[in-house]
Amino acid sequence: MAEEEKIPLLKPYKMGKFNLSHRIVLAPLTRSRSYGNVPQPHAILYYSQRATKGGLLIAEATGVSDTAQGYPSTPGIWTQEQVEAWKPIVKAVHDKGGIFFCQIWHVGRVSNNGYQPNGQVPISSTDRAVPPQKQHDDTVEEYSPPRRLTIEEIPLIVNDFKLAARNAIEAGFDGVEIHGAHGYIIEQFMKDSVNDRTDEYGGSIENRCRFALEVVEAVVNEIGAERVGIRLSPFADYMECWDSNPEQLGLYMVQSLNKYDILYCHMIEPRMSIIDGRRQIPHRLLPIRKAFKGTFIAAGGYDRDEGNKVVAEGYTDLVTYGRLFLANPDLPRRFELNSPLNKYNR
Repeated sequence: MAEEEKIPLLKPYKMGKFNLSHRIVLAPLTRSRSYGNVPQPHAILYYSQRATKGGLLIAEATGVSDTAQGYPSTPGIWTQEQVEAWKPIVKAVHDKGGIFFCQIWHVGRVSNNGYQPNGQVPISSTDRAVPPQKQHDDTVEEYSPPRRLTIEEIPLIVNDFKLAARNAIEAGFDGVEIHGAHGYIIEQFMKDSVNDRTDEYGGSIENRCRFALEVVEAVVNEIGAERVGIRLSPFADYMECWDSNPEQLGLYMVQSLNKYDILYCHMIEPRMSIIDGRRQIPHRLLPIRKAFKGTFIAAGGYDRDEGNKVVAEGYTDLVTYGRLFLANPDLPRRFELNSPLNKYNR
């Protein structure tokens, strides 16, 4: 395909020191196949199938410690065994010329005693539990009331993120994405529907974002800003975690992130809404995108046409695809040929 004919999603892009051959990113997708929190050899096939030369993949959310768990069989990166298990998976992506970032997370209160070491209670910014949540398969997930972290304990959790980042680099990853979205521990501090603290980690927006920025600073100091991204979802309300002023929260965070010069910000769109009779993405991230100095990645139900449009308009640099990429391992090629896509099964 001649350069000038390329659709916007297939135009090359320079992200820091990484030369991307296209703008289509694999979203981090929890797979629940890492038995005993150890990545399994079959992940080699899953990720390498979706790897392309100069394509960016973001690994499924990977726990930073034994207290970070809240879902069955999710991978970790806090033990040497886990690091060793990731190495062949990362190598397989690199062998195909792909760029691979590890998403590091801690679920906080989105857990129950069964996932915690010695059956202890989950930890969070608060001691209020997540109400029971109905799952896609109509089962109901119950969450244990969490324990509010003390001021003295918070640096220990920051340190878990730092060590996880170091381990990710040892495993061969090109960088890490800090999971600051979807109602997990970082959002439990950031958003005022959950954070009911009265100390220096609660109340004002500066205080609520303090923990998130301490994690960013620690990770940047450990592995370098050019290897660090973050995922944020200021407009979302996952796990009963929302903010009364999401625009302000998103802007404050990206303006603060600019001081650390991190590589990218990966942000979840507000939920699609019906506009002019069809489902459309409301594109409320523009002010936040304009304020952020690094690479901007948008996520949220994009298809080929919508993805091309937002890249062409400069609304975002890159677009992440989850369900479509899951069902279509050769998604960039299918977009190039505009060929039919396999239907995904949510």
